[in-house]
Amino acid sequence: MTEAIDDHFLSRIAATRPGREVELPSSLTGQRALELFDSQLGSRHLDLMARELGARGEGFYSIGSSGHEGNAAVAAALRPTDPALLHYRSGGFYVERARQVPEQNPLLDVLLGITSAVDEPIAGGRHKVFGNKALSILPQTSTIASHLPRAVGLAFGIERAVKLGVEGEWPSDSVVVCSFGDASANHSTAVGAINTALYCGYQGLRMPLLLVCEDNGIGISVRTPTGWIASTYGQRPGLKYFDADGTDLAQTLDTARRAADWVRTRRSPAFLRLRTVRLMGHAGSDVESAYRRAAEIVADHDRDPVLRTAQLLISAGVLTSEQAIERYQDKRDEVRALAADAVGRRRLGSAREVMAPLAPSNPDAVAASAASLAGPADQGGLTLAQSVNRALGDVLDAEPGAVVLGEDVAAKGGVYGVTRGLAKRFGTARVFDSPLDEQSVLGTGLGMALTGFVPIVEIQYLAYLHNAADQLRGEASTLRFFSQGQYRNPMVVRIAGLAYQKGFGGHFHNDNAVAALRDIPGLVVAAPGRPDDAAAMLRTCVAAARTDGRVCVFLEPIALYHTRDLHESEDEQWLAPYPSSEGHVPLGVGRTHGDGADLTLVSFANGLRMSLRVAARLAARGIGVRVLDLRWLAPLPVEDIVREATATGRVLVVDETRATGGVAEPVLAALVDAGFTGAMARVNSADSFIPLGSAANEVLLSEHDIEKAALALLQP
Repeated sequence: MTEAIDDHFLSRIAATRPGREVELPSSLTGQRALELFDSQLGSRHLDLMARELGARGEGFYSIGSSGHEGNAAVAAALRPTDPALLHYRSGGFYVERARQVPEQNPLLDVLLGITSAVDEPIAGGRHKVFGNKALSILPQTSTIASHLPRAVGLAFGIERAVKLGVEGEWPSDSVVVCSFGDASANHSTAVGAINTALYCGYQGLRMPLLLVCEDNGIGISVRTPTGWIASTYGQRPGLKYFDADGTDLAQTLDTARRAADWVRTRRSPAFLRLRTVRLMGHAGSDVESAYRRAAEIVADHDRDPVLRTAQLLISAGVLTSEQAIERYQDKRDEVRALAADAVGRRRLGSAREVMAPLAPSNPDAVAASAASLAGPADQGGLTLAQSVNRALGDVLDAEPGAVVLGEDVAAKGGVYGVTRGLAKRFGTARVFDSPLDEQSVLGTGLGMALTGFVPIVEIQYLAYLHNAADQLRGEASTLRFFSQGQYRNPMVVRIAGLAYQKGFGGHFHNDNAVAALRDIPGLVVAAPGRPDDAAAMLRTCVAAARTDGRVCVFLEPIALYHTRDLHESEDEQWLAPYPSSEGHVPLGVGRTHGDGADLTLVSFANGLRMSLRVAARLAARGIGVRVLDLRWLAPLPVEDIVREATATGRVLVVDETRATGGVAEPVLAALVDAGFTGAMARVNSADSFIPLGSAANEVLLSEHDIEKAALALLQP
């Protein structure tokens, strides 16, 4: 099996004769040029072999780096300890960086990824990614530009760790390099991340970030307008711009060195555009001739960076044409032999093995860690907001790496005052405001989590999360999965959410859609209702983050923030004492209120308070009710659900979220799976956005709805 660029390289080099000998640039010695050529050859033959393996049904990934091999020079311009988040066409970079670190075999690494072998060093057969812990390369999947916010957070975190004395993984003078394509530069994630980097720099905050745009002029089949990248980023204030012909090895190396030195010495962001060419189409399944003229495709073959490097070496007298071809064919043979090894390696063989990195659990260690985060108990009554504020203060006191960030969390203390006083107490280096961009807020947390911090990130409202959910789905929750736990991003995301704000704010301030969170593998979702549970569960989330590297969403019911009463005005039965260090709430464990034998109500958050009120009214009619507070929406407290349902034989799920995609569905499914044969029913809010004013009551679950459904379930 041959490819056109393969044949073109061989024919052109065979016909090349040394002319007037040229000198290599002073920055590129003959030996260095040969090393980089070898890395480029390795990347090229990996692409060719990926296509061959795919055609034989033995390989499963063929998005190649052909035409982008000049990025090997970017790796040469950096240190192997500089953290890298790479574009999926950065094969040359990966091979060259591995060459700088002893006992690495990058060609085999990539082939093991292509063949989904468990021996692949980063993802272990779960995906073909450029990642390697020993090379400081964090694994990235094919999600468009989603890694840029994390890269910004990583650069920010390296500097903030120095300021706060937090011990991190990377040297304090590191440069964070993040590569991406010209089409990806248009994605809102990229635009927002770059804006955040400049926002930080504008305020004098150090941001050692090198953005590398590998501009091949086309995104799958959509052309990037000529000059678009230079026009968009070439004159941005605060962003030093560098431009190089990525097919010219010497020029790329020289420019990349200047860009890296700029970032390393000035600790300011820089943008390096590499003008590249895409060879062999987008991926193995792409029929490039469907949208490009044949003459245009063929013309690009002369811009092949591997060809141009070989021609440079021949012109400089470093190699003869015969020697260049010999090196090319020797690399093909080396890759072919390694591929034969790779296809014989074992692949993942069970669901349990596939899922092993997703949700590590060390409950005893988490419990001990949670206890260490607790301040002194307080028997005075606190609201839910006060309890969360107190817990945040205790966490910041006990954990030097804990930081609180988000919109309005510092001087204002959050929209609802939950973080009030923390910035004054702990300083704005640890409690600080972010730009108004949820993707960058989450990305900053994810990046800081890699540098020794435990970020506690606030998203103001649940509805504001949805435009940034991929930072949790595609980035946060996949990092452990695609690195077999070698990299982790411990983080807690606090979100003010759910409804019942007496009609205030409409949909964006009363959002009850949790399905987007519940279906993310490995993500912890907490939904406290009681103030004492809120404090204890927040400590558990922080402990699970720092102990097991978990990503936890802490969903705070806005309508209960300042609630004091339960049954009657001024009864203050919704206040609770601040829990001691023994008040740990394990992940996936609920809490039962009451011991009635007639009916079990299963609920959470606002639904818990409504259920307890309904239970009291039913008790006055001689009906014994117990109420199970789920507390955790993921993982669900299945054992508690089954036990409490079995105790009464009748269970009503009181779900304030929507009928479709709500919490009742998995609760009822858990009962069915457990073989529960008693009576089951659910009552939900409507499948609707939440309107302003009193109209909200028409679509939200009410106490009347709960009582009516309970009485119906109790009928013989």
